[in-house]
Amino acid sequence: MPSEIDLSSSDLGGEAVPSKPLRAVVAIPVRNEAERIGECLRALDVQEGLGASEIGVVLFLNNCTDGTAHVVAALPRPRRLIVRVIERVFAGANAGWARREAMEAAAAWLEEEGAGDGVILTTDADSRVPPDWVAGNIGAIARGVDAVAGRIALDENDAARLPAALHARGRLEGAYEALLVELEAFIDPLPHDPWPRHWTTSGATLAVQLAAYRQAGGMPPLAVGEDRAFVSSLLTSDARVRHEPDIVVITSGRLDGRAPGGAADTMKLRCEVPESPCDPRLEPLSRALFRFFWRRRLRRLHTSGRLARIRLWAPWLGIRVSDARAIARLQTLGAILAAVEAASPWLDYHPLRPRELPGHTRLANAVVLLMRGARRLGRWTRATGGRPAAAGLDGTPLETTGDA
Repeated sequence: MPSEIDLSSSDLGGEAVPSKPLRAVVAIPVRNEAERIGECLRALDVQEGLGASEIGVVLFLNNCTDGTAHVVAALPRPRRLIVRVIERVFAGANAGWARREAMEAAAAWLEEEGAGDGVILTTDADSRVPPDWVAGNIGAIARGVDAVAGRIALDENDAARLPAALHARGRLEGAYEALLVELEAFIDPLPHDPWPRHWTTSGATLAVQLAAYRQAGGMPPLAVGEDRAFVSSLLTSDARVRHEPDIVVITSGRLDGRAPGGAADTMKLRCEVPESPCDPRLEPLSRALFRFFWRRRLRRLHTSGRLARIRLWAPWLGIRVSDARAIARLQTLGAILAAVEAASPWLDYHPLRPRELPGHTRLANAVVLLMRGARRLGRWTRATGGRPAAAGLDGTPLETTGDA
């Protein structure tokens, strides 16, 4: 059995007495980041829009062998942060385990302080958050969501060292993804996650209310993809997740990552195998549109209380009657949507290859133009007193309830 040793747990810079109640704690898993941890902490120490000591930081140093702990200890005392350093050695450590431990420590800290409405944020030790990062996430949650996913951008110096072919592929994928996100927002609009939005779910920039974190069961200790799995758990529990395009964090673009199978390994694979599959969500346009329309239909059936009438949906998705009945009895809409996608052979993800992206991008762009035209027509119809013919990206339904 692997052993775990708790080597130290302390406040960086000595004892600190908060001048204001703790509102948020940032959880940062750290492994061999002696070169970058200083920049990460300095970016957090200049956060705007919050008072001194309203932000806590958990540095979870795991299995470090490069002197990261000594670097952290030698850093100047933060001006606006309370920093707790936890250092552990664990033979079975992985990226998801480390992030979970960091976030569990953050959650326990908020609970100790009686901050039941507090916010847990997480970023990476090789990332730099913008000055309004904490306030922006707290503000988004205050507007009525349970969690916030931001976007990431590569560090310019790291990006300059990456092959041109990798950048070209990134532009292709980004263009197609943007079109799919817009189509999804048009077809299956969500009031709490309106257009513009994005699809990024990165541990470099996530925020979640303490209660929603507990409800979802916490961060899963997965070796790869713990951030995406966590957001999936939030959605399954019907948490309202906002994919906020205005929150952008700068992160490393190195190819020698700390987490096997993580972003660095993905970039390395794409350099070595240019035609390696795209992200699973970058699927053929016809499958994506089918998925978006069925998600909308299932939401409407659930809202109207007709999901138990499985003949309205199960046969069209290739789902067996027994499975459909079990799915209809699930307690949350998020769990229902996840179970339907898992059970339906027509909703498997079949990612595209890079060479297929240009053709699907052209098709998707044509569909987006048509839907934008429908939106403008709908606005004109409403302005002239007629019946709306289509929905807009503002969340207006495309069909009346009786059409579901």
